[in-house]
Amino acid sequence: MSKKTIAILTVILAILIDQISKIYVKTHFYLGEEVTVFADWFIIHFTENNGMAWGFEFGGKAGKLFLTVFRLVAVTGIVFWLVKTIKNKIHSGVVVAISLILAGAIGNIIDSVFYGVLFNTPKGKGIATMFSDDPYGEMFFGKVVDMLYFPMYKGDSFTFFNAIFNGADSWITIGVILLFIFNKQAFPKEEKEIKKTS
Repeated sequence: MSKKTIAILTVILAILIDQISKIYVKTHFYLGEEVTVFADWFIIHFTENNGMAWGFEFGGKAGKLFLTVFRLVAVTGIVFWLVKTIKNKIHSGVVVAISLILAGAIGNIIDSVFYGVLFNTPKGKGIATMFSDDPYGEMFFGKVVDMLYFPMYKGDSFTFFNAIFNGADSWITIGVILLFIFNKQAFPKEEKEIKKTS
């Protein structure tokens, strides 16, 4: 299988898994609902945020728009990086890593750009409807769906790993880990320069 095919399949499959899981949760869970999948440390908990890590926000609508535009520019850069990596015939592990990072970025961009016009905001504990006549927002102002919750330890005043995230976030994290694993193949020029100067 060619590196180009590996990249395309990785991106498509990762985006599909991310979006199918988000749409399912969005259209089957009310906001704040949670279901325990395994023991007390693997929970599906439906929440939403405006697109920043850990639910942070800045600058109101202007900040949200800036964040979305920044992500679109970043995705363009990641695409060029992936194309260059494939052309230079760099290790397939690096191709998969960059493809996962790209898929993760696109996955959250889809939420931010389109979800505001695709879904409504139900009252009370209602379930959101897709392709609603009464969407909750505008284009570029959608909320990112999060649902994966792994509280490894829950105490009275402390919970270890309290983040709630989604498939797209997972792909980015896995991609970055793979880049660390394949760092010599991913950044060969930098490695050579370090050896010359040492």
